[in-house]
Amino acid sequence: MKALLGLLGLALVAGTVVATGRVDEVEVDPRLPRYSRTDGVTGALKSVGSDTMNNLMALWAEGFKVHYPNVTAEIEGKGSSTAPPALIEGTANFGPMSRPMKDKEIDSFRKEFGYDPVGLPMCVDMLAVFVHKDNPIEGLTMAQVDAIFSKARKLGGERDIVRWGDLGLTGEWADKQISLYGRNSASGTYGYFKEHALGNGDFKDSVKEQPGSSAVVSGVANDKFAIGYSGIGYRTADVRVVPLKNDGDEEFFPGEAQYGYSGEYPLARYLLVYVNYEPKSELDPLRREFVRFVYSAQGQSLVLEDGYLPLPGVVAQRAAATVGITLELLEEKKEGERGSAK
Repeated sequence: MKALLGLLGLALVAGTVVATGRVDEVEVDPRLPRYSRTDGVTGALKSVGSDTMNNLMALWAEGFKVHYPNVTAEIEGKGSSTAPPALIEGTANFGPMSRPMKDKEIDSFRKEFGYDPVGLPMCVDMLAVFVHKDNPIEGLTMAQVDAIFSKARKLGGERDIVRWGDLGLTGEWADKQISLYGRNSASGTYGYFKEHALGNGDFKDSVKEQPGSSAVVSGVANDKFAIGYSGIGYRTADVRVVPLKNDGDEEFFPGEAQYGYSGEYPLARYLLVYVNYEPKSELDPLRREFVRFVYSAQGQSLVLEDGYLPLPGVVAQRAAATVGITLELLEEKKEGERGSAK
């Protein structure tokens, strides 16, 4: 994943996305085309999958319906693990996931259809480690994150971390036990965090598993001595995103756009939408146009609205091509000519 995000970093250097810090300082790639309505789009947009992407899928569906008011939309976000069976059973035509499909999920799909599902990167997320807004912790290494949340400490932590004093905090924090919040096992965020932050080690039994990302953030906001994880798009004023670093890094990297795109922030990832696409075929008009809308200036503006990072145009173009869609990028505007994509 870091190598993939490195490609996004190259796109940044090329000037296709402006990212100087926070998400609100990022601009949608000016080369992305504006979406315009076409004929023949009808039917039901049915999305089953990631809770992390639930708000974003709803925003995209609402934006899409502005162009096609007769299209109906059903958005269900109970976790990424619900997306593969919904695609296989035909109860959904889009399967948002905050992690790539597992081999066994791909195998089940291939057994049914004879080809693999296609995962389309739709935006970039930074999986955030949240603490209460009053928590003074300056940063955490990934080994420390592992030692806080995991029984196994597979990332090399020398000892278990159970109190804030174990991380060097003093005063009222020193003897306070760390209260843990996380997602349930149906969540792609749970699976991604388990793999990348715990080295596939087991979570501690004391983690308070929540059914959704907003519940994790709410739990941390209302528990001064808590820590939790979820997509950065769920950040509120009552919590703080902890800067992170891998062992060997000289500095902590905050949850800011430039470090998400470059891959230096350790928990940067693509958010994906899977579709059932038979190679060398054509998507039906509804799915084709919804993908085109998401990869348009308006669609990626909604990514920013929901607190995530938009795709560089070259990444959207290459992704669209994997399902037979030609995305024509506009010529890049000169400095000073860039306007809002909204």
